[in-house]
Amino acid sequence: MVNFFEKDPYAPIQYVYEVDRILYKGKSQYQEILVFENEYFGKILVLDGVVQLTERDEFFYHEMLVQVLMHAHPEPRKVVVIGGGDGGAVREVLKHEIVERVDFVEIDREVINISRRFFPTVSSAIDNEKVHIQNMDGAEFIKSHRDEFDVVIVDSTDIIGFAKSLFTVEFFKSAREALKEDGMFVTLSESLHFHKEMVVNVQETMRLVFPVVDLYTAPIATYAGNWWTFSAGSNRLSLREIRRPCIGDTKYYSEEIHRHAFLPDGLYSALMNKTLKW
Repeated sequence: MVNFFEKDPYAPIQYVYEVDRILYKGKSQYQEILVFENEYFGKILVLDGVVQLTERDEFFYHEMLVQVLMHAHPEPRKVVVIGGGDGGAVREVLKHEIVERVDFVEIDREVINISRRFFPTVSSAIDNEKVHIQNMDGAEFIKSHRDEFDVVIVDSTDIIGFAKSLFTVEFFKSAREALKEDGMFVTLSESLHFHKEMVVNVQETMRLVFPVVDLYTAPIATYAGNWWTFSAGSNRLSLREIRRPCIGDTKYYSEEIHRHAFLPDGLYSALMNKTLKW
């Protein structure tokens, strides 16, 4: 039996997966790409040695990255997805009929092609007529737009390499300027178990830019640290309030999950004041 040993740059542990069959192995202009099958998780997508998704549990991540803000925003018609070449975030956005346009900004077109080929249930919406694929740097894309989008969603790889440009004050400023008055922004921000300092750093950086900043979490078995966080910002509206009827086409997300996903005030204050005991 062949095993795959994950090379997560920040985790203090190493995940190991049994490989039933390698379906694809190659290298794009930007990163190494691997797709293999595992008996329990199904097909798995790996970029630069780090697992990005598995067929079995990808919905936890994609639903929570997208659906919280899509339900907190009163009228999300124009949405940007930066990164997320697998198409899972785009799929979740287009579950909302109110959406008129999705700019899908993925620097690595090969990831999109691989997802079309091996992950059709994840990439199922990327060829929808509402989706406009932009193969370019998300930081550069967002600079050229002002007061245009309702929701900006960042679905990047870990905060290293070319993804670092999506976690700077400059990028957050550009994202805020690209949003309309009621606009909202969300990005992954790693794990509270393994990457607490990184979570705080992203929150502090966003606080320099957005009037409203918050943090919510989801359990994701295949991401290092498991207790995964999402950092969200808004120009004026609370992100905790649900403003639209909850869609039915989700496996995990619901109104109840939305309300309980945000950190309790005491825990959030302790995190940001750096008084947590772990």
